[in-house]
Amino acid sequence: MSEIVIKNTSQGEGLIIEELFPEVANLYGDTGNFRYLKKCLPAATFVSDSLNEEPHFVKKSPSLIYMGPMSEHAQELVIDRLMKYKSDIERLISEGVIFLFTGNAMEVLFTDILNEDGTKIMGLGIFNYEARRMMFHRYNRHCMGTMNGIEIVGYKNQFTHSYGDNSKEYFFDVTKGDGLNRENNKEGIRRNNFIGTYLLGPLFIQNPKFTEYIMKLMGIENPELAFADTINAAYDLRLKEYKAMEFEIYGVVRN
Repeated sequence: MSEIVIKNTSQGEGLIIEELFPEVANLYGDTGNFRYLKKCLPAATFVSDSLNEEPHFVKKSPSLIYMGPMSEHAQELVIDRLMKYKSDIERLISEGVIFLFTGNAMEVLFTDILNEDGTKIMGLGIFNYEARRMMFHRYNRHCMGTMNGIEIVGYKNQFTHSYGDNSKEYFFDVTKGDGLNRENNKEGIRRNNFIGTYLLGPLFIQNPKFTEYIMKLMGIENPELAFADTINAAYDLRLKEYKAMEFEIYGVVRN
């Protein structure tokens, strides 16, 4: 879970924030992550890549790449489009470029996605995990945990769980809810500054301290959040509610 800080003392000038395939990767309102960053960083450059054009990151490394959740059919389209850029994505991850992939977006970078009939959809193979679909068993769950002392909250709405050893490259420790699957208490994937998580939110709006953390990774020494008073008050209330709520933790109901 190492992190690489990209030094930049501006409040957005010179930063490039890239969004992948918003015409399909747009479920659950999670494009709000990209829109919220526009409010926080009005001087940054924001680019959106469509499925049928070459991604911006091929020619110039951005400060952050975002992709949101999508349908199962869209996953196959995205895998097809990104496969030729696998080495570029691996290079950007190794260089410490920040990625945030929410919902099932991270699955396109896995070794494969297993259908219920036993057939497999091969992913880019950047991460050695398998996503297993359960199309007649939608999984809904609140989730919370901690990362570097920051409390993270959100919810999950998915048809897949993922399997593989993320014990050395996870996003956060789960305190309520589940991780990559029902037997796992480590949520998501974290490799350098790549973060993939099943959590929905939108994550940046629901977790202002995490948003500040990401902005600091981009080199912003004193992050200024849009609507800071409102989202911080909502965050404090949400934390209180989550902590009081009964969750099913690894199959056991606890406060």
